Amino acid sequence: MRLNIRVVALCVALLASQQVGSTELPQRWVSAGGALSEWVSALGGESKLVGVDSTSQHPESLRALPSIGYQRQLSAEGVLSLRPQILVGTEEMGPPPVLSQIRSAGVQVELFSATPDLSTLQDNLAHLGRLLGADAKAAQLFEHFQQQLVRQQARVAQAQLKRQAPGVLLVLGNAGGKPLIAGKDTAADWLLQQAGGRNLASHSGYKPFSVEALAGLNPEVLVFADRALSGEAARAALFKDNPILASTRAARDGRVVELDPTLLVGGLGPRLPQSLAALTARFYPNETANTP
Repeated sequence: MRLNIRVVALCVALLASQQVGSTELPQRWVSAGGALSEWVSALGGESKLVGVDSTSQHPESLRALPSIGYQRQLSAEGVLSLRPQILVGTEEMGPPPVLSQIRSAGVQVELFSATPDLSTLQDNLAHLGRLLGADAKAAQLFEHFQQQLVRQQARVAQAQLKRQAPGVLLVLGNAGGKPLIAGKDTAADWLLQQAGGRNLASHSGYKPFSVEALAGLNPEVLVFADRALSGEAARAALFKDNPILASTRAARDGRVVELDPTLLVGGLGPRLPQSLAALTARFYPNETANTP
């Protein structure tokens, strides 16, 4: 009798393991949030993507996919029309009632943290790796990201032996309109610090600044990102609509740096280490000339 019970238990265990093993991973993905979409692609999941949001611009091949609009202003109809099995995004994705509608339609909705720190990135990559069946690749990508940051920190430390950190402001504009200033607890603040800058903004999040406040801060370096324009058109629009910025020390010294706004969406993304090195070179133009 005991033998029969053992046999039955073994069969149940084998059946359960087969069912777990046969669980299919989602094959039709929609992703919202630039950095998150980049990681999906880096993990080998780009072929599974059937749609992305408007902030998902890298790699360039993602731009050919159907768009579900801006990550904070999704519509259930737009997402569901792509027949996804899973929708991934950060807590920036919404609005919440739309996400509830999408869940009710049977779509798996996975939310990730956009907190700009390494432990969050590690958790996000591990989570994505499980969903894509690419656990080992996720661990490898995080280790590589971490190694790049170690080299970046050494680059900054070497530069700061010769020069103190410059005071920096990062402004986020939209076709030159009234810009938002990046404060603490943002991806922009993390980026400025890692690049060796000293963020002059002391508030949290993104908020508009008064003319008086901008004049008082007078940054040595001005970093700007425009969500609608790029290049010289973005720079011209920013200074035309915000002339106080043109009178800052940064503008007078020609230390105005453009940043791709998609780097600031969806948490820490795979292009950040390369962008940090480029920013550091602008923050410390003489000290980093020969730094690898």
